[in-house]
Amino acid sequence: MAKSKQIFQTSQRTGKLFTLGDVIALALIVVLLYAGARLAFNAPEVIPGPEISLSPGVLPWYTLLSVGRMTAAYALSMLFTLLYGRAAAYNRRAEQLLMPLLDVLQSVPILSFLPVVLLSLSAVMPQNIAAELASIVLIFTSQAWNLTFAWYQSLTTIPKELREASSIFRLNAWMRFKNLELPFGMISLVWNSMMSWAGGWFFLMAAEIFTVGARDFRLPGLGAYLHEAANQGDLTAIGWGLFALVSTVIVLDQVVWRPLIAWSDRFKLEMVENDEPPTSWFYDLVANSRLVNLLSDRLVKPISEKFDDLLIRLFPMRPVTPESRTASNWRVILFSALLGIGLLFGLYRAGLMLLAIPVAQWGQIGLNVLATLVRVSLALLIAFAWTVPLGVAIGTNRRLAAILQPVVQVTASVPATALFPVILLLVLNLPGGLNLAAVLLMLMGTQWYLLFNIIAGASAIPQDLKYTTQLMQLSGWERWRTLILPAVFPYLITGAITASGGAWNASIVAEYQNFGGQTLRVTGIGAMIAQATADGNYPLLLASTLAMVLTVIVINRLVWRRLYRLAEEKYRME
Repeated sequence: MAKSKQIFQTSQRTGKLFTLGDVIALALIVVLLYAGARLAFNAPEVIPGPEISLSPGVLPWYTLLSVGRMTAAYALSMLFTLLYGRAAAYNRRAEQLLMPLLDVLQSVPILSFLPVVLLSLSAVMPQNIAAELASIVLIFTSQAWNLTFAWYQSLTTIPKELREASSIFRLNAWMRFKNLELPFGMISLVWNSMMSWAGGWFFLMAAEIFTVGARDFRLPGLGAYLHEAANQGDLTAIGWGLFALVSTVIVLDQVVWRPLIAWSDRFKLEMVENDEPPTSWFYDLVANSRLVNLLSDRLVKPISEKFDDLLIRLFPMRPVTPESRTASNWRVILFSALLGIGLLFGLYRAGLMLLAIPVAQWGQIGLNVLATLVRVSLALLIAFAWTVPLGVAIGTNRRLAAILQPVVQVTASVPATALFPVILLLVLNLPGGLNLAAVLLMLMGTQWYLLFNIIAGASAIPQDLKYTTQLMQLSGWERWRTLILPAVFPYLITGAITASGGAWNASIVAEYQNFGGQTLRVTGIGAMIAQATADGNYPLLLASTLAMVLTVIVINRLVWRRLYRLAEEKYRME
């Protein structure tokens, strides 16, 4: 079950809606979007898509392609995490820019960047390479932010005595990273890696099925297979595709993530050993393998020791002190100056592009944002209505949890974007049509975040408080009002923040679809972004993307951040 994670840096108590760091981060986003939109002018008018075979025999290859894209993005995310998080943790000047930037980036609906990234890359490189890179970039942006926050938080919370011990042993930067920093942050990195990988499936499927107008950006993979099967109404192929997807998720869980959880438990900082440590049959199998142990002793350990010796000689010990965090760094100053000049020029050029949009069209953008906001709100309300009672039931009833939790985990592992073509096939002829399908997709992109967080909150209620409510003979509603709702409220808000972002992301593919040889769209900012991409209206693409980004950021700051602080301050159990 996914762990609840901190979304906002609540230590920064400020009543301001935007800080200077936020403004710089927003300016950087505007400039990047402008650069992408400017490059998109040179994108091909027609992009033929690949031929997608529906033969079950291609599914292993398509599965390998999809997992390969996920793996490449995850490797890039982990590299970014280790470097970015360390820079922010050990350099106070860098921290003042890097952390607000990260806070803004995690609030941005990632799929809103997909058209810009695809078009800009298509303008400068072959279409197949551009689509592959765009999918990896998209998955990277869905994985990197929470990994980086987790790593940064781990580095800044390493106990002082452990830091002093590393100095006493005269560990250089590499040995300190290997023997202190990485082990201390390992559990957090593993759990957040699971969350990032699960979230990556959603965006991978969206990238593999993305098509607008005459530009077909689809990629051979599980997402494209399911999309093509639904497009042709081939129920057998849909079944095979879903089977391959679910099987892949389950296999990865059993042979990658569960073993990593069991292995990382050794790094837990505790005085008493856990009575019920996490276990994994595959980890036990590998750990007890004679061949693996032989390779480890004869090959891995000698190479590792030689590598350590080399780095110790090349980079002698240099302790990290508080002074080194605040020391003036001319490279940081130079970088900041160049960044400032670049941002000012980029903002000027972006402003010129936005001035080309008529005032009436800005009004249409506002109406489209409002329409999508209504769908997002409706999806969240429906999700709240069923996840709160079920999540509390699962979290407080072990027998029910033993039955339902595995079912929920497998169901939630299937990305909503992979099922959307199937949903379209089922509901397109019903009253509401695409509007109903759009809300359903948003619901599928939000409900699991809520459910898992509510289960975590309900299962964390102390047993003595449950006994107290029984002794006081509280009625059902009184028990909910005085114990259950206050206990799960922090988890509920955490889930709602992520769920809201998931709904906005889903709007890009939910409100505009090429299906069954026709273009289906409803009023909404997601549809406007897709339509602007199809029409080659790049000023409108920039404006509508910025409108969505700013809307989500403002909602996060005005609503979710305040509720998060309320949950942290008023409903914390301590």
